[in-house]
Amino acid sequence: MTLSFRFDPPVDPALRDGLLGLWTDVSNAGGAVGFVPPVTVEDIRPEWLTHLTALAEGRRRLLVGYDEEGRPAAAVFLGHNSHRLMRHWIWLYTVMVHPRHQGKGYGRDLLAAAEQSARTLEGVEAIRLTCRGGTGLENFYASCGYKEVGRVPGAIRVAEGDDRDDITMLFPLN
Repeated sequence: MTLSFRFDPPVDPALRDGLLGLWTDVSNAGGAVGFVPPVTVEDIRPEWLTHLTALAEGRRRLLVGYDEEGRPAAAVFLGHNSHRLMRHWIWLYTVMVHPRHQGKGYGRDLLAAAEQSARTLEGVEAIRLTCRGGTGLENFYASCGYKEVGRVPGAIRVAEGDDRDDITMLFPLN
C-alpha cells in the first residue's frame, strides 16, 4: 500500500475538509504541526485560511498524499520566498502524515515527493524546514538527508515550563 501524490490539487470542499481533519488528527495525536492538543477543526481553520490565501496568491504550493480510499493521508505546503535574495530556496510548512499511517514509511514518501515537486520549481536549489525539538523529528529529517543548520533554544513554548528548541533543517537539491 502506497500513497498517491498530487502537486497543486484543486482545493475543493472535499479536500478542504480532508486537510482540516488530517491537521486536527495529527495535532491531537501530538504531531508538531503548529498546535498543542486538544484542538478542533475550528482551532485549525484560521491557519488553514492563511495557507489558502498564500496558495491563491501563488506564494505557496500544496502537495497531498492520498490513501487507497482517496482521502488525504499526508500533506505539506511548499512556500516560496518573497525576498529577492532568497528566492533560490523554499520552505516546507506543516509536514504531516495521518496517525493511522504512522510507521508505514509515508513520511519518507512525502519528503521524497516534496523533493521531486521542488525540483520542478524554477531556480529552487534547496529546501528548508523547521521542526520542534524534543520530538525526535530532527533525527527523522536527518535520516531523509536533511542537515541541521540552526537551533534556537527554547524558542517554542508548548506549555508553561515546556520550552522546545526551534530547529532549522536544510536539504540541498544540487
